[in-house]
Amino acid sequence: MKYLQIKQIQANWLLYFSLSTVFLYVLLTSNAIAEGSAKKNVESTVNLEKSVVKVFSTLRGPDPFKPWAKAAPQEVTGSGVVIEGKRILTNAHVVEYASQVQIQNGQDGNKVAARLIAIARGMDLALLEVEDASFFDTHLAVARSNKLPEITDAVFAYGYPTGGNSLSITKGIVSRIEFVDYDGAVSGLRIQVDAAINPGNSGGPVIAGEKMIGLAFSGLMHAQNIGYIIPNEEIELFLADVADGKYQGKPILLDVTQTFENPILRDFLKVDKNVEGCIIHAPYSNGAPPVLKEWDVITHIGDTPIDNQCMVKLKPNVRVMFKYKVQQIASKGLLPLTVVRGGKVVKLQAPVFSGRPHLISDLQGGYPSYFILGPIVFSRATIEYLSFIGNNAPALNGYAYNASPLVTRRGEMPSQEREELVVVASPFFPHKLVTGYSNRFGAVIYSINGTPIRSLKHLVEVLRDLKDDLIVIHYDQRWGETMVLPRKAMIHETEGVLSDNGIRTQGSPDMMAVWEKK
Repeated sequence: MKYLQIKQIQANWLLYFSLSTVFLYVLLTSNAIAEGSAKKNVESTVNLEKSVVKVFSTLRGPDPFKPWAKAAPQEVTGSGVVIEGKRILTNAHVVEYASQVQIQNGQDGNKVAARLIAIARGMDLALLEVEDASFFDTHLAVARSNKLPEITDAVFAYGYPTGGNSLSITKGIVSRIEFVDYDGAVSGLRIQVDAAINPGNSGGPVIAGEKMIGLAFSGLMHAQNIGYIIPNEEIELFLADVADGKYQGKPILLDVTQTFENPILRDFLKVDKNVEGCIIHAPYSNGAPPVLKEWDVITHIGDTPIDNQCMVKLKPNVRVMFKYKVQQIASKGLLPLTVVRGGKVVKLQAPVFSGRPHLISDLQGGYPSYFILGPIVFSRATIEYLSFIGNNAPALNGYAYNASPLVTRRGEMPSQEREELVVVASPFFPHKLVTGYSNRFGAVIYSINGTPIRSLKHLVEVLRDLKDDLIVIHYDQRWGETMVLPRKAMIHETEGVLSDNGIRTQGSPDMMAVWEKK
């Protein structure tokens, strides 16, 4: 009996020792894992911080009102992030029109020269390369997530906002995901966060977990805790597009749509109450007969159903405009759609485009063309040029009341009769030739000696080939005046006008090639 008791005690001690050993092993292993995880997180944070850079740019943008000159240099800063391929991703507005670009990591002492290699102005994305490739030996590419974040996911915005030289990190959550117009011509996904995004943060990465989910690109003026980021999906489209060295643009459906919410519309179209979709309001045509027709009800884009608000489900709790799907499923310029037309279900392939031509377009990162004759400067009407109207309500009202095409034809497409609008770009230079005429700054040219003007190139051709003694300029507006000027004197006085005003050439290179052509 005593022997059995001794054996039981030994067994109990052995079990206790074994359990203690296991517990100690688990404890030590857990501590090692925790220490390893903490070390990994620290290393990950350090690597990430070294991969976020400050971008210094010297911008020399156009001066649309003095098209022969560039605007005064402007020093700006932004942020950027190292990505694969030894490249730096940033916002287009940080480096557009940059005559010099440099980057610097907050942990480094010296700035490194960089140059722009690709840009998508509408999407506000740009790529830089660094002259010294060894920079990337210690500044590694940041991993990007391949899925959208969830609403309320925690995020961290990295960047170099104005007010300091060291890296700033702000925390917030994802509050909204939408498909919106970026610049009036290009649409894309946009993530709203409540992390502080201030001037200088533009181009910095926004991180969830250990991966980048997008690029900061703006905050909302006069609002607190509202910032926006360009998600990775849009970034991947941009990188795929510029892989061949040139940005082509995203595919877009240009047909104008309207919602199908009103019940009277359903009665008017004689569509079953179970049908949901988006109505074609105005079919788009680039000269060929349009594939979509007015009153078509688009029920599916690809295999995805569209609801009566023209929305599709992106996530269980997120809906976006159906045109978001265009960039995902369009192929070879065509988009698969299912429509209800005249009560019948029709499957068709609708054309998509990379952009829509405008009578008044933007400069696309270039500088304005111009031509000077005597004391008058002629140029194209551009979006940049219209800034003097857009920021001036009295001027806008005046131009609208006078039926100026700068207002009445905004948004129209060019035609054979009118490829673009030609304007008097600057106030007249002081000269006796224009004595008695009111200043025609901002006026649109309608005709020269009875010939309707199609474009700036056409205006220069007409002036070049004119044999009449007088130049008669009609302006396109409700009220105003017609100018009559001596042709030979206008040509003869041009050189003196240029000299008096410090202008080196009579026109931009493209217009001078036209003027000097015999």
